[in-house]
Amino acid sequence: QVQLVESGGESVQAGGSLRISCAASRFVYAMGWFRQAPGKEREFVLAISGRDAPSAKGRFTISRDNAKNTVYLQMNSLEPEDTAVYYCAATDKVFFSTNLGDWHYWGKGTQVTVSS
Repeated sequence: QVQLVESGGESVQAGGSLRISCAASRFVYAMGWFRQAPGKEREFVLAISGRDAPSAKGRFTISRDNAKNTVYLQMNSLEPEDTAVYYCAATDKVFFSTNLGDWHYWGKGTQVTVSS
């Protein structure tokens, strides 16, 4: 089993930046972030394996510190549409996808609220 603990979620103004973190209880091959806005389905944000360099998609960048078993999500130029509960996920699958079923371990989530 793997325990995932997210931190760093808070309320910010639109245009601001925020970094959220997720610490795992042991090394896991892949770690990622999903988010779920009120009334919407959980959606994939970004993922990174233990061998990957940090990667970005638009305003978001994912990185990880293998020595700390921690993954980070840097979010810039935040918009109200980014408001959601952000969930950390992890899997030991080498070939993983954005499908929720590929991700075996989940954190409890951290709330990010962006106000206009």
